Amino acid sequence: MEVVLDRRTRNRILARLKRDAERIARHFDLTYQAIEAERSNVKSRFGICYADGLIKIRLRHAVTARPLKYSSLVDTLCHELAHLRHFNHGQQFQRFYRELLAYARAQGIYRPGRSRSVGGKSEPRSETPRAKPVQLSLF
Repeated sequence: MEVVLDRRTRNRILARLKRDAERIARHFDLTYQAIEAERSNVKSRFGICYADGLIKIRLRHAVTARPLKYSSLVDTLCHELAHLRHFNHGQQFQRFYRELLAYARAQGIYRPGRSRSVGGKSEPRSETPRAKPVQLSLF
């Protein structure tokens, strides 16, 4: 079944992501400016954190344009939130990123391996396993 990321679905996903970002950020005393959807033509990264605290996250797969699994979005969110404390990819950043993911998992926000959730609707996993998205380097 092809899932289209219409405006309403996009807004629901983004609203959920913003709620979860606020919860994680509050726990770790992080401050960001805003969480936004990345432009659909951006294919070189899953997310980006700017020095002013603006975070953009790609909601669609770069090739198929299908919505990414919510767990992938949360993984990217945690990666970008970690940049608010460590604006690099060093060891301290990696430790903090894993800490953010562990918290998100403990809170039920990050649930890798679950079925695809698009705007609150579940879609069963495909029979063929997909490779986990790899976070692209920002530098």
